[in-house]
Amino acid sequence: MGSRLFLLLLAVSLAACATSRHTLSESKSGLIEMRSTFDVAETTSRLQAALDKAGMTQFAVIDHAAGAQSVGLPLGPTRVVIFGNPKAGTPLMQCAQTVGIDLPMKALIYENAQGEVWYVYNDPVYLASRHAIEGCDAVIDKVSGALSKFASAATGG
Repeated sequence: MGSRLFLLLLAVSLAACATSRHTLSESKSGLIEMRSTFDVAETTSRLQAALDKAGMTQFAVIDHAAGAQSVGLPLGPTRVVIFGNPKAGTPLMQCAQTVGIDLPMKALIYENAQGEVWYVYNDPVYLASRHAIEGCDAVIDKVSGALSKFASAATGG
């Protein structure tokens, strides 16, 4: 009976993981991917509103699809929003200045071939590992929380 219960729990856990992967995905590449319930334009607009509300500086919105179109190449809706705030970025760079190569923060918002819209950003825990940041857990947690909040606001998640 114990092994049946274990197998049942394992099957339920695997099914839950498989289901949740469609809305939120963390990969070994250091990216966090979250499925949006909105199109690319609305997801971008919602992100910008959340950034404004939080007092973040928005440096640029890059429309990769427009760039591709300008040279006659096809690309589905794809935007990158570049944003930041010295109050968040400076403490991170005080921990390891090399993290400046990954700042300011970025969010990629794109529509895949199946028509799904995805919101993608760098996982601060991965950045801490990449830049050998130690002893700055509170800073990493704060940045992680903020980025997660922006992702949820943008995607409706």
